Amino acid sequence: MAAAYGFPKAVRLRRRREFLSLQREGRRHHTPHFVVISRPGTGELSRLGVTVSSRVGGAVERNRVKRFVREVFRLRRLALGTIVELLVIAKPGAANLRYAETAQQLERAFALAARR
Repeated sequence: MAAAYGFPKAVRLRRRREFLSLQREGRRHHTPHFVVISRPGTGELSRLGVTVSSRVGGAVERNRVKRFVREVFRLRRLALGTIVELLVIAKPGAANLRYAETAQQLERAFALAARR
């Protein structure tokens, strides 16, 4: 059961061309602190990519935002219902969010992404 909630390499967007392709072809969903770009998945698993620029904050803040986003995805990946590829882009101000606020915003965006 624990493996079902892991975050292995197979569920990550890892190559630049994957990020660029998703940005070109995906649908955008905006929240106050994130942009979530989604499209139907091509593989067997839903996948996630995270982009956090230096406008969000220093390295510590950027890594914290990425950890929060990955954790929200990790816990809710199986509940999406459909196979999707997601790219989460953090907006300035995302570093000021607590985990619960991050989860609330992303859950809403992930639900919209899974419906399309």
